[in-house]
Amino acid sequence: MLKKSLILATSLFFAVSSLAEAGERRSRPPVIVSPDLTAPWLLQLGGKVEPVIYRQQQRRSAVQAPAATRKKQYLFQPQVQRSGAALAQPASVPRARKPVQTRLDPQFLPQTVAYDGGEKPGTIVIDTNSRFLYLVTGNGEARRYGVGVGKPGFEWAGNHKVTRKAEWPSWTPPSEMIAREAAKGHYLPARMDGGEANPLGARAMYLGSTLYRIHGTNAPWTIGYAVSSGCIRMRNEDVVDLYERVKVGTRVVVI
Repeated sequence: MLKKSLILATSLFFAVSSLAEAGERRSRPPVIVSPDLTAPWLLQLGGKVEPVIYRQQQRRSAVQAPAATRKKQYLFQPQVQRSGAALAQPASVPRARKPVQTRLDPQFLPQTVAYDGGEKPGTIVIDTNSRFLYLVTGNGEARRYGVGVGKPGFEWAGNHKVTRKAEWPSWTPPSEMIAREAAKGHYLPARMDGGEANPLGARAMYLGSTLYRIHGTNAPWTIGYAVSSGCIRMRNEDVVDLYERVKVGTRVVVI
């Protein structure tokens, strides 16, 4: 009788213990293993450990487009309208208005193109709208260079001749320019000797009795833009090339 009672008590004890342990397991929170596999306590486990990482899902914004329709806008580069038909351009990409310090657009590098404008060989034709300067070479061809032109309010057109040529010219800003820039907080020197820091660059060809010139620039990234006070600017390499090809008295047509 005593033996049966002892066995019954032992069985009851284990049954109660099992129920308590099961209840504790049900109420215990899940174990989250650290993603840091170099944690000292984790290295002590030995063997290959596959940590379980719980990530909080990001809530999609109501205005966010589905992933399949989203575009990487930085893949599109703005293209500036030059001449002829408009260039294809994503509507969401703003048109470039100011130059940035980057490499020159290849279309503005010197090249030989077809020309049927009717001007005689040796004539310089400057299309300020398309940002190109043409040196007519004859046989229906012209040598084309990219240029920078006058900014809004400083555009001009007309026929002139090259009246003077200068290598590494000095620069004497007009009094109007000095006053205009001073009002903006930019103070120009009364005169600057020729050199690499001079804004007229390596060469200059003066047009008639005007203040305008075809000259080089120490800011080649501005080629293809309307940024000057009326002068026609070229890369230093290009203005040197043009300088060697033209003479004083060359006719210049600005359109």
